[in-house]
Amino acid sequence: MRSDKKVMIFGSGQFVSRLLPLVILLLGFPLVSVAQSDDVVVGFSDHSLLSGFADSEIIERKLQRDINYRIILGALERIRGEVIPEDFQRLRGDVTKITYEVSQEFTGDDVYAFYQEQLTSKNYELLYTCKGRECGSSNYWANDVFRNRILYGPERNQHFLAFRANSAGESDPYFSLYIITRVNRKIYAYLEIVEPGGTQDSEQIAAIAETPVADAGSSVSGLSFLQRLREQGSVVLPTYSFQSNDRLSVPVDVASLVLALNSDQALSIYVVAHLKQDGQPLQELMRRSLIRANSLRQALIAAGVDAERIEAAGVGPLAPRCIEGSCEERIEIVLR
Repeated sequence: MRSDKKVMIFGSGQFVSRLLPLVILLLGFPLVSVAQSDDVVVGFSDHSLLSGFADSEIIERKLQRDINYRIILGALERIRGEVIPEDFQRLRGDVTKITYEVSQEFTGDDVYAFYQEQLTSKNYELLYTCKGRECGSSNYWANDVFRNRILYGPERNQHFLAFRANSAGESDPYFSLYIITRVNRKIYAYLEIVEPGGTQDSEQIAAIAETPVADAGSSVSGLSFLQRLREQGSVVLPTYSFQSNDRLSVPVDVASLVLALNSDQALSIYVVAHLKQDGQPLQELMRRSLIRANSLRQALIAAGVDAERIEAAGVGPLAPRCIEGSCEERIEIVLR
């Protein structure tokens, strides 16, 4: 017995002696973040305006500042490839996103009833609610509206609430709450809280979104950018200037494009760059066109468009057709 103890004590001391230099080495370096995100991570705690279900755990919380937001006020349906609500309202402000995982001792109905009680006690105004299949496809809510795949589950197991703080003020916060019980019986409550106060109000956003955009390769006139994109599936953008390394020349003005894209958060797009130059091999043109597409993609992300909504593609000279005019070197927005 003593012999065993000695071995154990020696083993522990040897382990510590080997570990100590590593600990000292690590303490000599500053802590750094190993990942970056377009969203600001703000910590795992309830929002001051609404309490989470008592037997739940926050697994993710993020903050997006000063963005355009569409609050859903009706059931969802897919029309010509696009998920569209029966009714909605445009807002602009800071959006807090909180994902809760609820103990499986409870049900989605329990969570739904808990939040309804809070609405009553806080005198919040209910704007829209649905339950089960009347909400539409859970796939639409998870992947098209909230862009959070963890929320996908059977239609019969879903609940949705849209409401707002009711002080009759223009800056009252709005809330979107989605509750789902997945096939594996895990229950999630996903909350988005919109606090208005961005740089532009909803009327300005809607007006900009409907502003006609000059289209270098379209015969359709008098239509807005979003109308063209939905009806034609693609829009050729005005000519952007690129440097010799195929990066966008700076400064570059993408403000109107960003506002149009962010006026409908359900839209996902490809940024497609076309490039044809005599005497250059195909692979080189493909490579350069992808650099151009990625350069515009990064500019849009930096200006406030969600990165998950944009995918870049370079096709070189392989898609030469355009409706009119010279557009061998063009950037095209294509609906995903």
